[in-house]
Amino acid sequence: MRRPVALRLQAALGTLALAAAAGVVLTMPDTASAAAGGATGYATQNGGTTGGAGGQTVRATTGTAIHEALCGRAGSSTPIVIEVEGTINHGNTSKVSGDSCNTAADKIELKQVSNITIVGVGNGAVFDQLGIHIRESSNIVIQNVTVRNVKKSGSPTSNGGDAIGMESDVRNVWVDHTTLEASGGESEGYDGLFDMKDNTQYVTLSYSTLRNSGRGGLIGSSESDRSNGYVTFHHNLYENIDSRAPLLRGGIAHMYNNHYKSLNESGINSRAGAKAKVDNNYFEDSKDVLGTFYTDQAGTWQVSGNIYDNVTWSEPGEDNNPAGPDPQSNTTVSIPYSFTLDDASCVPSVVSATAGANKGLKVSDGSCTPQSPDPTDPTDPDPTDPDPTDPTDPDPTDPPSGTNLSLGAGSDGSSKASGTSYGNVRDGDLGTYWSPAGTTGSISVKWSSATTVAKINVREAAGSEGTVGSYRVVDHDTGAILASGSGAGVIGFSPVSLEKITFEITGASGTPRIAEFETYAG
Repeated sequence: MRRPVALRLQAALGTLALAAAAGVVLTMPDTASAAAGGATGYATQNGGTTGGAGGQTVRATTGTAIHEALCGRAGSSTPIVIEVEGTINHGNTSKVSGDSCNTAADKIELKQVSNITIVGVGNGAVFDQLGIHIRESSNIVIQNVTVRNVKKSGSPTSNGGDAIGMESDVRNVWVDHTTLEASGGESEGYDGLFDMKDNTQYVTLSYSTLRNSGRGGLIGSSESDRSNGYVTFHHNLYENIDSRAPLLRGGIAHMYNNHYKSLNESGINSRAGAKAKVDNNYFEDSKDVLGTFYTDQAGTWQVSGNIYDNVTWSEPGEDNNPAGPDPQSNTTVSIPYSFTLDDASCVPSVVSATAGANKGLKVSDGSCTPQSPDPTDPTDPDPTDPDPTDPTDPDPTDPPSGTNLSLGAGSDGSSKASGTSYGNVRDGDLGTYWSPAGTTGSISVKWSSATTVAKINVREAAGSEGTVGSYRVVDHDTGAILASGSGAGVIGFSPVSLEKITFEITGASGTPRIAEFETYAG
């Protein structure tokens, strides 16, 4: 029996320590989706979602600087694009006052404001234990950021334990290419990764990764909170989530081309009169991925083109109405916007290549092939560019320079296959390799004293190229996630001084073979 996320993650972290989240409308045809860089789904409705487009662009490396940018505008609706780089945490975030803002010290507060874009640039933006709160606001874009380990209990706390939370008359929010993650469930102090309540409408979550959380997110805080809806979820990865992927109370939601992997207790929970349109998703290694759960107030769904790969279903009961084992539609849902569906069979590969922060904002055009943003569009600058005005800025995926710091250093890992050695990743020999016992595992390089590292190069052995899927690069000294993504190769991040760095493989298409785990200062 699969253990819930909190227990399994606790065990994984323990191993890591030892070794190294009633109108009728016309149905539009499934034609081309919005242009690269533009909002999609329900965020295109109700006047559209453009964020701070056309406004001033400022750079921020602290939470206080983000609040200062909000407060420095001429008015609360003055458009602004805030480019964020570095780690935003409690230590560098304070309340700032002004006529055009209403901020707080324990979260990034977007309250009673509009026309704002927050976008990660350069080596990435990480909101560490600090949530983003949107209240009584409209026309907000959040893009290319990581929000992790936000707690509602323990220390420090932020945003009621939600990575991104919206409440009280919120309209038109587009959250895109983000990574939202926790390190357990409610008993470990975490709540939802993506929550909407109290009259929040016209929201899209796209190309994002939500993982390692007891609760993925909700639409409606209670059975009576039915004022929310018109939410689109597409090309997202939900991985190692116990429930709420999402929980929908009332309203309409559209889920298409998402990859749901390891939903441990339940997935899309449509209840209290909600309608869910569920198209061309890939459900894998999960339980009760669709239905009405934990209530006798039923919701409904319309299903088409989904794949159920190793999905188990519970028996129906008074408070339990799973849609499977042969899910059938019990409602119809009209969608007012254009969208293009990838075939469900290619969803895992497309989502792996596009979903999450620091993926270059790649999208899908329905051809099962990831596409880069249109470089010819002058209004669509690449938010991963550290400084669009400075052509000398380095690309974090450029080949590393200098000495491979792994040579002569120590190495270990959390698991290994028979006949492989941890030392094979630091011997300079591409003919030898280390493998985990299965498809996941961790390999580390350690030094006897603090060493500065800013880039790694993970080289797969000949014949196994492309096997590594999702990964995390972890500062073993502090537990901080330095980078995350998919696929081996060169990975850059902000320089950090540490004694042990870990490459954690969290997903793969087979048994990985790591020939070399190289580390560099730049």
